[in-house]
This record gives sequence, structure tokens and C-alpha cells, in this order.
Amino acid sequence: MRTLETLLGGEWVTTGEWIDVHDPADVRAPVARIPALSAKDVTRAYDHAERGFGVWKRTSPFERARILTEAARLIRERLEEIAADVTAENGKTLNEARVEAGKAADFLDYYAGLARQGYGTLLHDVRPDHRTHTQREPIGVILVISPWNDPLITPARKLAPLLAVGNAAVFKPATETPVSGLHFARALHDAGLPAGVLNVITGRTSELEEALLDDPRITGITFTGSNAVGNRIRRRLADRNLRFQGELGGKNASVVLRDADLTAAAKGIVAASFGQAGQRCTATSRVIVERPVYDDFVRLLVSEVESLTAGPGRDPATTLCPLSSPRQRDSVLADLRRAVEQGATVLTGGTADTDGDRAHGCYVRPTVLADVTPETAIWREEVFGPVLAVRAVDDFAAAVEAVNDSDFGLAAAVFTRDLGRAYRFADEAECGQIAVNTTTTGWDVHLPFGGFRDSGTAYKEQGEEVLRFSTRVKTVAIHF
Repeated sequence: MRTLETLLGGEWVTTGEWIDVHDPADVRAPVARIPALSAKDVTRAYDHAERGFGVWKRTSPFERARILTEAARLIRERLEEIAADVTAENGKTLNEARVEAGKAADFLDYYAGLARQGYGTLLHDVRPDHRTHTQREPIGVILVISPWNDPLITPARKLAPLLAVGNAAVFKPATETPVSGLHFARALHDAGLPAGVLNVITGRTSELEEALLDDPRITGITFTGSNAVGNRIRRRLADRNLRFQGELGGKNASVVLRDADLTAAAKGIVAASFGQAGQRCTATSRVIVERPVYDDFVRLLVSEVESLTAGPGRDPATTLCPLSSPRQRDSVLADLRRAVEQGATVLTGGTADTDGDRAHGCYVRPTVLADVTPETAIWREEVFGPVLAVRAVDDFAAAVEAVNDSDFGLAAAVFTRDLGRAYRFADEAECGQIAVNTTTTGWDVHLPFGGFRDSGTAYKEQGEEVLRFSTRVKTVAIHF
């Protein structure tokens, strides 16, 4: 087991208290331990961030870009080491972890490029002898709260753009998966990021919540996680003039129309549903099938699901990894029990997987449920595990209605050979991300990302859209 330090004020520090980090493939022994910071440490982090922001906002954007580019190079240089740690603390396969590390570097490269671009617009002025322009400026110290399911790419998605435009950050990685975020911080530190611009808070969130959220120097909070926590943060911030960016829950649907390539649809939906054991915010969890092809499609779907190979992420043969923690495993199993009590039929899976060495891990058999209704909890509520619920509908209009009959609106897909219906679906599905004949997952760094309704706030992530969150606009008029 390794003992790790965290980054505060440009220094790598430890404390006298520790938190163990476990591999969900085998939770018997910890793989690392991290410092358990205190509320006083959080306040000191904001002290450092305030000073760091004063330096960083005045740093040349070309120098900021150089540091981000160097950090990207270091991540790629260390990719195998980083991917191994992502797998060890999160459980996802090494292939998934390698992609995640590569994308983290891509985020740094992309926003390094944007840092070099223009930062305002010259505007016409109705007054003679006036020249007017806008300019974008960083907003200040931003609190970044990231989840356990994508412990490296989510910090990269959030930190790269806010740092590129000159903000400072206090970063709280998930307690279950802090090692990945520390790798990201170390790459930036080693690339020359000035002291205090990035500070990493490791520790138990429940003990640090007040210090994290109530500091008056916060100008914005970006959070990815559950609706329950996100809504609690919003209520806490309601009377304060600061920005909140939330990427919250999803109940993503894939539609299979009667003219679809059923084999390709089954493969695409299984990839979208069971990658990372279903622990992606964009994972497909509802499948809506036109009735004439329902039976044929379900047979193909179940066959595809049953071909998955469960095991630890470090095993190259694994195509279904464990869930990230005993708590997450038990939550999914409770959702499955309730679904059966409410009338759902288990077509495959439905139980914990305790075969062989998997008895010591957090495994749930990949599950397909039928005989669900729009009122069944498993159809409406986010599960965040390897679970698919399938329903038949009569036609295209009913399929779109079923997609939109949700509190969420993150991602949806349609499988069809009819281009007209594909475009109609893109227009009528009320989701932030629409896929046609491909999975609901896998968006690239330059593509705006975020959902509608309860899936998130108005501030998008990724692409240039994210800069609306992390910058403010100033208008300047000059009389000459």
C-alpha cells in the first residue's frame, strides 16, 4: 500500500490522519492511503487559491498554454502508470483507463489552444469617435467537486478550461477515487503551475462540507454527481451571487425502430450500457423497441449481454468490470429487488456475482429486465449500474414520447435506416446529447456536453461553451 501526499499552496503535504483507498475487484486490502484533511486545511487552501489567482490571472495566456501543454505531455508519458491507478481505485478495465488518461491529456491540449485565441469582440458604437469592445476575464476561485466514476477525465474536463482562462481552483476529488485526480494535479505542478493556482482537498466530504461550500472567496462551483447532492448544494448557495455548474443524473434511452440493423443496435446498446459496469452518466439504461421487432431484438440483446466477461479491470479478458464500491453494489442490488417486487421480469442477470475470486469484489451480473411500465421505479430512477430495462411501443411517436417521459434529459439514441426519422428524433427528443446509430457515450473534448431538465444546469461543459461558466464579460468604450 502506498502513502500519498496532496497539493496545497504548491507543496506536497500530509497529515496525521489517513483514508484508505480500495480496489473494488478485491476490497480485502487497501491499495493506497491519502491524507484526511481538516476544515482548517480547506480554509488554508482558499488562502492559497486567492493568492494564486492574483498571480495566474496576470500570467500571459501563452505561458498558461505552455504549462497546460507540458502537463498533457507528462500525462501521456506517464499513461501506463496513471491508467493502472485508475483501474486499481475505480475498477474499470485497463483499456477504459488508458482512454481516460489519454482524454485527460486531450483536454489540456485543447484548452491550451483556446488560451491563445482572442478573448473579446470589437463592436460598432453609435457615437462618433468611440471604439467599443468586449473582453472576457476569469471569474476567480472556483471549487471543483468531481465524482468517483470518471476520476481522471472529469477533473480534466473541469480544470483544464478554468485554468486556461486564468482562474484558480480548489479541487475536491471523490473520497473513493482520489489517486487519479492527484496524478492530474502532479502533472500540472511538474509542468510549472504557480503555487496556489490548484489545491487538492483529500478527505471525507461530510467533515469538510461547510468549509468547502461556505468560504466567501468562492466565485463558482462546478459539480458532477447525484441530483440529491447537487440540489443540496444549490439550496445552500441560493442567497449567494456565485455560479453553479451541475452535471447531474440521467436515465438515458435508446430507441430501436423496426427498420434498424438489429444486430448493430444490440452491440451498440450493450457497449453503451455495460461499459464501466453502467457507471457512466451517459450510459443507456432504458431501451424502447418498436413492437414488430421487439422479440427478435431482445433475443439478440440478451445473447450479447451474456457474452460479457466479468473480472478485475487489470485482466485483459475482462469486458465487465466491478462496481466501484460495496455501497454502490448494494444500492444496485436493492434497485433490482425492488424492480422484481414491482413486477419486472429478469431476462438475464439480476444478482450479485460471487463466483470464485469475484466473491471478494463488488460485482453484479449484467441484467436485462422486461415487463416494466412507465410507473416502475427502475424505468424512472437512475440506477448507475449494469442494468437495462426494455419496453415495447407501437410506433415512432410513442417511442419519442417514452424518451421524453422522464425527469432527466441527458442523452438519447435512435437506431434506424430512415434518415427522415433520424432527423425528427434529433429535433423532438428533449435531451442535451442525441446519437443516431451509435452509442449514447463517447463525446470528444471539443463538443459541448450537458443535459436538460434535472440532468444539469444551463452551463454546459466541454468545447467553447464551458467558457461561459468560467469567464465574465466586460464591455469597454473608448472616446478618442
